[in-house]
Amino acid sequence: MRRIVSALASTTAACSLLLSPVPARADTTTGFPSVNGAWGTAGPYAVSVQTESVTTFYYPSDIATNPLKHPVIIWGNGTGVTPAAYDALLRHWASHGFIVAAANTTQANSGTAMRAGIDRLTTLNGTSGSPFHGKVDLTRVGASGHSQGGAGAIQSSADSRVDTTVPIEPGPLASTSNLHGPTLYLAGQDDTVVNPNWVHNFYTSSTQVPAEFTELAGATHFTAAGDGGGFRGITTAWFRFELMGDEQARGIFFGPGCGICSGPTWLATERNPLALAIPGP
Repeated sequence: MRRIVSALASTTAACSLLLSPVPARADTTTGFPSVNGAWGTAGPYAVSVQTESVTTFYYPSDIATNPLKHPVIIWGNGTGVTPAAYDALLRHWASHGFIVAAANTTQANSGTAMRAGIDRLTTLNGTSGSPFHGKVDLTRVGASGHSQGGAGAIQSSADSRVDTTVPIEPGPLASTSNLHGPTLYLAGQDDTVVNPNWVHNFYTSSTQVPAEFTELAGATHFTAAGDGGGFRGITTAWFRFELMGDEQARGIFFGPGCGICSGPTWLATERNPLALAIPGP
């Protein structure tokens, strides 16, 4: 599968990761409009939502008429909650041009319900009359989730269709052995439910892929709920680079100027040898 290895441009101390605007560039390599480094603010697309029995889809409202094929993010919820608990975050990603396939499950750990979102989009992509007909870029798929859903993101990434993974404060019941794409592990400094050390253990075991670990200063286990808080901008930047080829995001994660490698917002950042080998801007 086609895989773009990730990174980004510069970071601010604000938890929302609203970066100072960088000089405007042409569209991403996949044709999506530049957002000039404003990862934490809404993107250029209005958002629609379609709820089915297994998956809730968040997607650009003009998907049927715009000329682009849209990358996919599959999502897993924390224990006991549904996509509604993260509605603003999932809408945010869709506003940047992603199709978000959020599993309608309160028990996402296995990743099975998350992978079902890819299966359903594969069907809809080939279904005449569907807004997704011919508009899903199934060669560019990311997985993310929070808490139990973060573990589900790791588990779902055993699927060869998943190109990159962003577990947010992931629960401990997962195996990293089948990861096959760049992975960003996000912990919360003040998370008393999922200890940052548990997240770091996932990172240290992910030797077969480019992997990074970082902690959001002051974040509790519930920071990711709602609009994603300080996790919103960094996840958007990662996915825009990995799945859209947005070069303005590269220097946040890679190269000697790595934006999350210093400063008061992202703490204890580590990059494994495969991540360190990825060039910066």
